[in-house]
Amino acid sequence: MADQRTDTESGPPVARRAMLATLAAGAAGLATAPYLQRGWESVLGAASQADPTGITGLLPNPGGFRYYSIVGSVPRKDAHTYTLHVGGLVDRPRTFTLPQLRAMRQTRVVHDVVCTDGWRVANTPFEGVRLADLLDAAGVRPEGKAVRFTCFDGAYSENLTLEQARRPDVMVALSMQDKPLTHEHGGPVRLYAAPMYFYKSAKWLSGISVTDEVVPGYWEERGYDIDGWLDGENRQPDDTAA
Repeated sequence: MADQRTDTESGPPVARRAMLATLAAGAAGLATAPYLQRGWESVLGAASQADPTGITGLLPNPGGFRYYSIVGSVPRKDAHTYTLHVGGLVDRPRTFTLPQLRAMRQTRVVHDVVCTDGWRVANTPFEGVRLADLLDAAGVRPEGKAVRFTCFDGAYSENLTLEQARRPDVMVALSMQDKPLTHEHGGPVRLYAAPMYFYKSAKWLSGISVTDEVVPGYWEERGYDIDGWLDGENRQPDDTAA
């Protein structure tokens, strides 16, 4: 009987200990999730730069974003080394440092990020300088009709019409999800065109050039839509961005 009692009474404590251990592991996972996620994002970002196949872009990421670079390696820029040149058909070519961009009037846009590969990150906040403000600072000439963007990866390029570039939801972004843009997300500065597929939002932005016609970007030369509008998006300029 004593043995039976001992066996019977030992069951519940073992079950309770197992349950408590499971809960503790879950709590620890929740507590460390942000750190693990950032670490995994960093690993994916680094791996994508050495992966010309794009396979790393198919790997799961709890942050929702996928990483892809068209070159094997991208140099890193910071507040001491980054510059953004605005030129082409303008009256006053300008070169902005990162501190100068941060000191300008900032605007905030919250919008879904949508990729042509099928993934989406809902309600993503971006903050930065409206592209229209940079164009106004440089003074667009009457013959200017479009804008071409180049990047310090040395290969990527994009474009917008001048009307698209002046939308209030198109910006030179300095932060995403209320944090400074990381290198993996195209930082320290990237283009963000909220109403368009994410390939239009060029990462590692280094040059803005006003042109007299639309110059197809990297993916447009490979068959992508020259405009890249999201389905159902308002294609007319508005003043909804704060």
